Order: sequence, then C-alpha cells, then structure tokens
Amino acid sequence: MERNQIIGFILLMGLFFAWMYTTAPTEEQIARQQFVRDSIEQVQLAQKEFEEGGSQPMTQTAAAVSPHDSVAVSQLNAQHGAVGQMMAGTESIESISNDVFTIDFSTKGGRIVGTTLSQHDKVTLDENREEVKEELLLGNEKSRFEYIFNSKQGTKISTADLIFQATKSDNSIRFESVGAGGSKIEQIYTLSPGSYTVDYQLKINGANQILDPGSDKIRFRWHEYLNKIELNQTFEQFYSTIYFKPDDDNSDYCNCRGDDVEEDEDEKIEWMAHTNQFFNMSIMPQGQTFSNTYFETKTLGEDSEYMKLTKGEGDLALQGGANENFNFKMYLGPNEFNTLKSFDNGLDEIIPFGRSIFGSINRYIIRPSFNFLSKYIGSKGVVIIVMIFILKMLLYPFMYKMLYSQAKMGALKPKLSGLKDKYKDDAQRIQMETMKIYREYGVSPLGGCMPMVLQMPIWYALFRFFPASITFRQEPFLWATDLSSFDVIGWLPFEIPMFGQHLSLFTILWAISTVAYTYYNTKHMDMSANPAMKYVQYFMPIMFLVFFNNYAAGLTCYMFFSNLFNILQTVITKKFVFDDDKIRAELEVEKAKPKKKKSGFQERLEEAMKAQQEIQKQREKKK
Repeated sequence: MERNQIIGFILLMGLFFAWMYTTAPTEEQIARQQFVRDSIEQVQLAQKEFEEGGSQPMTQTAAAVSPHDSVAVSQLNAQHGAVGQMMAGTESIESISNDVFTIDFSTKGGRIVGTTLSQHDKVTLDENREEVKEELLLGNEKSRFEYIFNSKQGTKISTADLIFQATKSDNSIRFESVGAGGSKIEQIYTLSPGSYTVDYQLKINGANQILDPGSDKIRFRWHEYLNKIELNQTFEQFYSTIYFKPDDDNSDYCNCRGDDVEEDEDEKIEWMAHTNQFFNMSIMPQGQTFSNTYFETKTLGEDSEYMKLTKGEGDLALQGGANENFNFKMYLGPNEFNTLKSFDNGLDEIIPFGRSIFGSINRYIIRPSFNFLSKYIGSKGVVIIVMIFILKMLLYPFMYKMLYSQAKMGALKPKLSGLKDKYKDDAQRIQMETMKIYREYGVSPLGGCMPMVLQMPIWYALFRFFPASITFRQEPFLWATDLSSFDVIGWLPFEIPMFGQHLSLFTILWAISTVAYTYYNTKHMDMSANPAMKYVQYFMPIMFLVFFNNYAAGLTCYMFFSNLFNILQTVITKKFVFDDDKIRAELEVEKAKPKKKKSGFQERLEEAMKAQQEIQKQREKKK
C-alpha cells in the first residue's frame, strides 16, 4: 500500500511538472507580463504625483501598447474593464484650421496641444537685441486637458491616457476611442470661418459599461503652462492668471502678482479662462455649470520657458443614462473687447481695465473714443495725440482759471517777498501772513487745482488702459515699435534694479518736459514759506523715471505730449491772453471791498498754524 502511494505521488508530480513545462510562457510573454506589472506600479505612482500637483499622466501604458497585443490588452481590460482597450494604440498629431488660427491635437487624450494664431505675431530679441517675429502659439504639449472618472472596476481613469482615432472634415475633427462591448468616448471640435470660437462636444456612449454606477459626476481638469508671448514679460506676468465666473456674481481671478489658490465646494462656475496679457483660452459649458471648483496660479522661475502654471478644475454632473453628452464653447484667441462681450456672460471682464470707476471709464469712454478715431486715423500714436487735443480743449476753461489764479499769485509776489525779512525764520508766521494777504486780495491758492482733479480719473484709467488693450499691441509710433510695451532708444551694458537695461525715450522726454513745465509754471510763485517744495517738485519726475521706464509706451507717449500741450496752452495764455496791469488793478479793487468773513476751513487752518507756532515757541524756551 505504501509502495502504491509512493508510485501514485511520483506519477502526480510528473504530471504536474509536465503541465508546468507545457504551459510555461515564452520569454516574450514573460517580458510582456513584467511590462504590464511595471505599468500598474507607474500608474499608482504617477496618479499620486498628479493629485499632489504634478503633470504626469495617470497611466504609462497608452501609446506604448499595440492594440494587436492581445496579452497586454487583456491585462488592461482586466484592470480597467471596458476602458482598458481604449488605452492601447499609438499617439499622433492632427490639425485643423480656418483663416484665423490652426489647432493641433494629440490623439492621446483627443486634446488640444497648441493653437497658432495666423494674424498675430510673437516678438523676441536675438543675441544682438534685434526684434525677431515668430508665430504666436497658445498652449503646449505639457499642458493637461482631461476628464477624470471612476471605471466600473473602481479604477481612476483619465481621458488624457486614452488613444483616440481621428476623423477630419473641412471644419471639424472627431476623436473616437472605442472600448469593449461597443462603448465609446467621443470628442468633437468644430470651427467657424473667421472666428476664434470652437464648438466642442464630449460624448460617452455606453456610459453604463464605462462609468462606476455609483458615480454622479466626472471631474474636468485643465492645467495650462502659459507661454511667454510678450517682450515686456514683467507686465505680461502681472496680467497672466486664471479667471472664472460664478453664476450669481461678477468674474473673479487668482492673484496675478503671486501664487494663489481659490476653491469652493458650493459655488457654480459658468466658465474658466487661462489668460495671458492679451490672449486667453476659455471653456464655457452649455446647459450646466462647473461645481466643486479649484483654481490655482503658480509663478514659474525666470529660467523656465513658461510664464505661469494655471490650474482650473470642476465637476460636471452626470444624467445617469446609457449615454452622456456635454456641450461646450471654447475661445482661443485675442482679448478683443467686442468679441468677448458678444458671449454675454462676462467674459470681457478678463481684460484688466480695472474694476472700479476707472474700469468703467476705460470700457465705456476711452475705449470707444479710441476705436471711433481709429476708423479715420491709421496711426494709433496720432490717435493718442488727437485724444489729448480734444481733452485739453474740453478742460481749457478750468485750465484758464488755474492759470489766472497763478497769475494773481504772481502779481502778489512782491508783497510776499518782504515777509521773510520781516519775520526772519518763523515759517509758521510767514505762512499765516501769506494766507492773510491771499484772503485780503481775494486769491485762492487752491484755485488752480481743478484741472488736475478732473484729469486724475482719466490719467489713472489710462494707466490701466494701455497695457491691457490689445488695440495698441505691436502698433508702432515714431521710434516705438509697440505702444503696449516699453519703447527702447538704447541699451545699457548692465541692468539697474527696477529700472531695467533699456532706456525709454518717451519716459525721458516726459521727465524733462515735466521739469521744464514745473519751472516755467512756478517761477513767479513765492515759496519762501515752504522752500522744500521748490526742490520736491523737481525730484518727483526724476524718481518716476524708474517706474515709467518699464511702462507701456502708449502711456508715456500720452504723458509727454500732454505736457507739450500744457506748456503750449500756458505760454499762449500768459503771453497773449492775460493783461498783467489789468490783473493788478483787479487785485486792488478786491482789496478795497469790505472784508469777507473767513470760511470755516480758513479758520481751522489758521488755528492749526497758531497752535503749531505756540508749540514751536515752547520748544525754543526749553532749549
């Protein structure tokens, strides 16, 4: 019995080894199985890195597994179900275009990997600092555009890892990725002639075979590495960020000047837009909104080839049917106000004209005025000069009053000059007596402030208008090649912090004209009561050279020619309009009138001066 058991055991062992030998995989099959195991490990590692903010795909099997490799495909099917075979295939680049742009797509993910704008250029500097024009590209292969969902097997799937087959027509391209059991994911992009708008559809056919039956949403994720486009990258970085529009409020955005995160579980978002200074890439769901959103901007280092990393994410609700359809509009183009305004959803608010009254001035006064004049005047620089002329003529009545007030103060200068000798170094007493003389002759030191006050809102609005309006991008005038960027008359052999390495001639001319205008305008004024002001007024233009050297040439051009108009108006008015003898006679008539009651402001000012004078006397006694 023991012998028979031993013989039986030997025969069973022989059969077992024979079965192992005959069913053992070949070396090629062993290598393939190892590849799949390694791929699964990479999926888990890449998914973890991605969720922590990286940009690696969730799977590494796509574009590396042939659809004819039955072993690899079966492994993918076992891991991911009906979606598994959608990951098999090879990646290729497909393109469609109209007369304003060409869009490149990758069949891996069926996503846009670059948009070349045919009517706009990118300008760079070569090694000799000469300007070189290149094609302008929005987007790049490093960016991610994907939908993330749980498969029926419970694994996390990203459409960025699926391989799609492309079918093109004249104005559209269809991407299809077919899974097991007739399931299919489609993405369809349709262009319109002469438009930067793209009609975009996502279709999930056989959703009950693809998606986890417990899921009621899929996650949309668009992470964009913004390209460096403009020559003035300082301002480009200031105006590059991600915008988004809550359905019950105005648009919002992540901080432009540094890293920022905005997230909200409850707010519904109508659209999101990755924006450069003058261009944007936007997506607008039709018929529903994004929920549970996450937005982030991350400033990249100067050595990076990209400007910023902007992230936009949000959930899209599933309808729970056998097929799921989502419709979108995309915009991939310039920040042209009227075009963005036509969407009627606040997309025009991504143009950084400002949010306060200055933004309203830019949108509804300055912008339409420039556009109207541009219909008849070809040069944008000449339009700026014409706008200055119109503004100065409208404000001339106030300018006249200011100059007249200055002329009266100049006529009183001989009477004021003796105060310094009479009261020595008592500045407070000199100031009080000066105010008394002004009141006696009916002169208001604040009478010339109105033109400045009226121009300030326009000036602040223009401060935002020129670097934000694409109207002036790459528009030349005189020596400036781009009114939306700084003008360059020469380069320094070294870089000065905050000032830069270039010299802006418009800024230098503005500073010189400001000093000249200040000197001419105040040489008849007595400043003995406050001598420091005599030097501060000259110091300010020099200090602002540092700031305006890097600013848009359109603004510094405006400031320079505005100064020229001011000087011209001042000289003509004082030389040919005013009569000095008549002004002195009017002052004497005013002096002869009964003394007027002091205003409340004058009384408080004199009381403050007297109090200051008493304090000064007490300090001198203590010494």
